[in-house]
Amino acid sequence: QVQLVEFGGGLVQAGGSLRLSCVASERTFSTYTMGWFRQAPGKEREFVASISWNGGLTYYADSVKGRFTISRDNAKNTVYLQMNTLKPEDPAVYFCAADTRPVTTIPRAAGMDYWGKGTLVTVSS
Repeated sequence: QVQLVEFGGGLVQAGGSLRLSCVASERTFSTYTMGWFRQAPGKEREFVASISWNGGLTYYADSVKGRFTISRDNAKNTVYLQMNTLKPEDPAVYFCAADTRPVTTIPRAAGMDYWGKGTLVTVSS
């Protein structure tokens, strides 16, 4: 069982930046497709970004393209989400998730195998 723990959420002003981190408990992390999802109150969980096992393939939701960057460091069992130019529509609980299979399309939440507990991002206007 892989444990995923997110760090880095908090309160930031609109236009500001945050970097989220997600640390995995197992070395097998380096073989997983990793994704970030978010869920705002009263809304469904939605895809934000994903990255292939070697970092060679990334996907982004249209709403975050050009503002968010996903990356990973397999030596540290960590995936990151750099969030810039945060907007009032970005606040949510952000979840890290892992898919143990190679994924060549935008991952679906239902297809992810492991989830973290989430970290809250709040944006003040």
